[in-house]
Amino acid sequence: MKKFRADLHIHTILSPCADLEMSPDKIVERAIEQGVDILAITDHNSTRQCAMVKKHAEGTGLMVINGCEVNSREEIHAICLFEDDYTRDKFQRFLDQYLPEIPNRPEYHGHQVLLNRKNQITQYFPHYLGSPLQIDLESIEQYTHQLNGLFIPAHIDRPINSLYSQLGYLPSDLHVDGLQITRFADEQTIRKQYDIHSDTSLITASDAHYPEDIGAACTSFYLFEPTFQEIRWALNQKNGRSVKIES
Repeated sequence: MKKFRADLHIHTILSPCADLEMSPDKIVERAIEQGVDILAITDHNSTRQCAMVKKHAEGTGLMVINGCEVNSREEIHAICLFEDDYTRDKFQRFLDQYLPEIPNRPEYHGHQVLLNRKNQITQYFPHYLGSPLQIDLESIEQYTHQLNGLFIPAHIDRPINSLYSQLGYLPSDLHVDGLQITRFADEQTIRKQYDIHSDTSLITASDAHYPEDIGAACTSFYLFEPTFQEIRWALNQKNGRSVKIES
């Protein structure tokens, strides 16, 4: 069993709130510098920049996971992760179906752009990606798992846009693969505060919007090899795999 450092909540320049320096090449470079072994690209309500980050990571040994940070109708943020490009693209079509057509205001929210291998802008997105999707959290969870993905409510200790700030509890019929806390939270305090049993894994992540934040908070994944299936087992505490928040 080996330890892999994972940062599963990272935004790129596509997210309107992310710094313009969060280009795919700089994300990969910074992650390697910080000793990150596994990272997930989790832009707001979009998976479209994942492919380019993966291209920049080819041959480096860094595992890049397709993902996004969804914002549900209840305004709850959750990390959704996908094993391959086929399921990622299916989930993107799902997102496009439920993203409201609210114009983005770059001067207020920030720019939403895709970059190519040369860091040239190839596309601007006119609709604000930070909007709540027109679908509820449970339906998002169900479709994520239908695609064999992983579903992790994000930054559950935050006073806004979190599972507990919006609902106040973890619904019994919501099937989560883990819960993410911020780098400022203490695991045992959060477990006690929200009565989270030890059979539900807690992870932490940087939620990086700036290059210097990448790898600032990581979770140790104990795996035989860095694969999506092993990550699933670790989150769900199966087959001897496990996770541990770095102290």
